[in-house]
Amino acid sequence: MIEIKTKKTKVSIAHSVDADDAFMFYALSSGKVQSEKYDAEHILKDIQTLNMDSNKLTYDIQAISFFAYPGIDDKYQLMSCGGSVGNGYGPLLVSKTKTNLKDLINNVKDEIIAVPGEKTTAFLLLKLLLKDFKYKVLPFDQIIDSVVHGDHSFGLIIHEGQLSYLRHGLHKIVDLGEWWLGKTNLPVPLGGNVIKRSFSDVEKKEINLMVKQSIAYALENKEKVIPEVCKYARELMNDEKLVSKFVSMYVNDFTLDYGIQGKLAIKKLYELAYGEGLISKVPVLDFVDS
Repeated sequence: MIEIKTKKTKVSIAHSVDADDAFMFYALSSGKVQSEKYDAEHILKDIQTLNMDSNKLTYDIQAISFFAYPGIDDKYQLMSCGGSVGNGYGPLLVSKTKTNLKDLINNVKDEIIAVPGEKTTAFLLLKLLLKDFKYKVLPFDQIIDSVVHGDHSFGLIIHEGQLSYLRHGLHKIVDLGEWWLGKTNLPVPLGGNVIKRSFSDVEKKEINLMVKQSIAYALENKEKVIPEVCKYARELMNDEKLVSKFVSMYVNDFTLDYGIQGKLAIKKLYELAYGEGLISKVPVLDFVDS
């Protein structure tokens, strides 16, 4: 009897060019985890570009900053897995000279802060903390250099810059994840994965499970996967231990599933943002669960 293979449906998955996302999707991109129904096509872009692309419905599944989600919640639904959540740590505000937060708050209107994008959650957290400030948007991987060279007095850094800034002689003013924990007693939700609402409920659950299996594989085989994703860590790529530390910061139990605490944190983020007039509505939080 001739076996007839069912043609798989191709789904586009767009995520950031970073070690934590590469770690998360390694099993899918390498074929370690496969679906009987879906073929994943991976597109790598920086998070600011992905936030802007989300309005165009370009990708079936994509990473997105939580600050950008309220603008597209009618088109995309949050998946229950794939989130970047920091428990007591997060984006950093740094400077070339030692400065305390109180002095910065008193003088913030006199300075320009280099930020990685207006729709990044890091930017939202800084708005919640400082309220009003001048800023300049730069590619996230140019912010440290801009502060080192004196182009900007302060920089809001994300990704592996949170571990490499010390190598450049910079000083931490505030860790926004630590600040958030003190304010809310919750982990800080930075970004997540979303899927087009046009998929059926069954399809969304199947794809969510596929991504969850990829994350689970990476966490269970960390010693094998970390060397494969070091090249995406830029400044840290030659330091496997630091890459492992960075990946562990943002691919964790919350990445497998937000759980009650993670979902409460996302809800709290939107409530505070809405209260400050930073978003026009609190988005629908109907997660796709496997």
